[in-house]
Amino acid sequence: MKKISWKTIGLLQLVVMIYTLSGVAAKLASGQEAFSFPFLMFYGIEIVILGIYAIVWQQIIKRCDLSVAYANRSMAILWSLIWTVAFFRETLTLKNIAGVLIVFAGTMIVNSDGE
Repeated sequence: MKKISWKTIGLLQLVVMIYTLSGVAAKLASGQEAFSFPFLMFYGIEIVILGIYAIVWQQIIKRCDLSVAYANRSMAILWSLIWTVAFFRETLTLKNIAGVLIVFAGTMIVNSDGE
């Protein structure tokens, strides 16, 4: 198993953050009239975000084990929660926070490589 640097973990989180923004664009599109300009614009943004994500993800998985990369991808839950509060003014619950903390703990265990 390759040793993963904190820089690579940071890049992984950046890629995951970009990926979760596609969900924001999709939710914004869903609030528009079908096939209207804003609808097509938001779905276009979603496709661009997913394209960028796909290219950068391929570069990231060259740098680390696939198991570590996918464990870090689980942090999409945290980023999605942040976006729901920031963009859509949804409220956080204790269950939301507890779930994110459990996922975060698991991701940290995988990233620690048994040290």
